[in-house]
Amino acid sequence: MYDIVIPAKNEEKSILTVLATVSQLPLRHVIIVINGCTDKTLDLVRSVPDKRIHTIYFTEALGIDIPRAIGALYARFCNTKGVLFLDGDMAGNILGDLIKLQNALEEGTDMALTNCYPYITHRAKLAKLVLRYRGNLNKELGYFQVLGNATPTHGPHALSAKALALIPPEAIAIPPLSLVYAKKNNLKVSVATSIPHQDLKSPRKHRRHARLIAETIIGDCVMGLTLAHNEEISRSLGKHSMLGYHPERRFDILEHWAKSLSPS
Repeated sequence: MYDIVIPAKNEEKSILTVLATVSQLPLRHVIIVINGCTDKTLDLVRSVPDKRIHTIYFTEALGIDIPRAIGALYARFCNTKGVLFLDGDMAGNILGDLIKLQNALEEGTDMALTNCYPYITHRAKLAKLVLRYRGNLNKELGYFQVLGNATPTHGPHALSAKALALIPPEAIAIPPLSLVYAKKNNLKVSVATSIPHQDLKSPRKHRRHARLIAETIIGDCVMGLTLAHNEEISRSLGKHSMLGYHPERRFDILEHWAKSLSPS
């Protein structure tokens, strides 16, 4: 059976809905990574009488994507068959989409993605810029015809046990890099489902967050392009270093977890 990893940071408004959705899936473990929460998320998770729930609790914030990588490490340690990833704020009616991701793993896909921007012709300028860099990386890797602009950065997705074994945890924590490692290791990558972004029901964030997340994704894609070219890893676009939320990523904690879960 498969596992699911759910990073959660202050998701008291959505976490019970998310858990109600995933409870309908045939899963072995529901791995919830509590990421420096200051609200009632942990109490709400503990109130759910589901023995499949495994909670990993951090009092300090880990930064964007690090919780996903920590959950993946834990699932790999538990000899998972494969892992689904779902953010704790994605409270939309997406059970059918999660089933499609799980089915893709069952059919031999190593990285199953969601297209979160289907059929949209008019996009904001910032979104267009982000999608351009996502598309550039997918084109460089030869994935564009298969994936379009889809990426493990955005939306529910899934990795096989083989992918978890071959993709380093730090690449899972910088999602575009996992695409590069998938290419280098000849993993089977596909889009398993499409969910318009608004149907994920993630709450709207402030403009500053939109700018920072855009910088983060663009910088991550630039890192992916340099890695694909076997160049020195960089986040720089000309004179600008696209940092965004990247400096907040706690790679030190991820490294500690990787060492602690490695066979002695």
